[in-house]
Amino acid sequence: MAFNWQTFRTRALTAILFVVVMLVGLLWNKWSFLFLFSIIHFGCWFEYQKLVGLIDKGYQTINPFHKYGVMIGGYGLMLFFTADWYISGNVSLHSIGWMLMLAGFIMVPISELLFSKQFNFKYIAHSVFGLIYISLSWALLMHLRSGAMWMPHNGEDTFTNISTLLARISGYAVPLIIIGSIWINDTMAYIVGSLIGKTPLSSISPKKTWEGTIGGIILAVVVMWVLGYLSQSSAAWLWAVIAAVAAVAGTFGDLLESKLKRLANVKDSGSFMPGHGGFLDRFDSLLLATPFVWLLLKLIN
Repeated sequence: MAFNWQTFRTRALTAILFVVVMLVGLLWNKWSFLFLFSIIHFGCWFEYQKLVGLIDKGYQTINPFHKYGVMIGGYGLMLFFTADWYISGNVSLHSIGWMLMLAGFIMVPISELLFSKQFNFKYIAHSVFGLIYISLSWALLMHLRSGAMWMPHNGEDTFTNISTLLARISGYAVPLIIIGSIWINDTMAYIVGSLIGKTPLSSISPKKTWEGTIGGIILAVVVMWVLGYLSQSSAAWLWAVIAAVAAVAGTFGDLLESKLKRLANVKDSGSFMPGHGGFLDRFDSLLLATPFVWLLLKLIN
């Protein structure tokens, strides 16, 4: 196959722009983080509904109140998990999220009863899966970013040993560790798989190999441990544990999205990034890695 310079340039420029936008959103401040993942939340939802509509043709017929109500409810869930991190005057996004969540989740079943020819639990189930798959994941990421889950409670002025480590890497660092681990894992898995990969990992994604997958996970853990050691040695082991969980869960996240695309018979979930696919293509690993990292930190705190 001849090298296509135009395709390479498009993919390279898109990748650079993507990295710049991600870093600005992640690092600038909490509002840029919220704005970034608000866009990602709705982008993932539009692509998810499109994929499910291709898998189950009937889902394409859901009424607009159902279609957008579940998105609004999901976004409310995301805002609800900001805790008391976003407050302007006497108004918090946490309370606004609660109202949006309530309104959206009530709107979906009522709209099915009033505007659909028949109440179909299967369509409700598709939407509920989307809430768990997309909205809950981004809600937990907002919770991790706020650091609310390991802040002192009941007037305590000191942390336990584990809480001290968590506090030291709270805020933007935890999402960065997760995202960094996934990027390293994906890159190294591709390189290792290309060099020594022989055993297919799954029929869902034939290009992935066990050698590449294991190599990517190991290298992600090692690199994040080194970065953790260089930044704050007492928490380096926690960086490594987070990296291991994110890399393993992220691999399954990639396979899950590949399965959805295969069922829908499409190559990419969308086309918002020329040459790289859609929102779900870019964030499939993060969608599954986030809940598992959140659960890990919740359990050890």
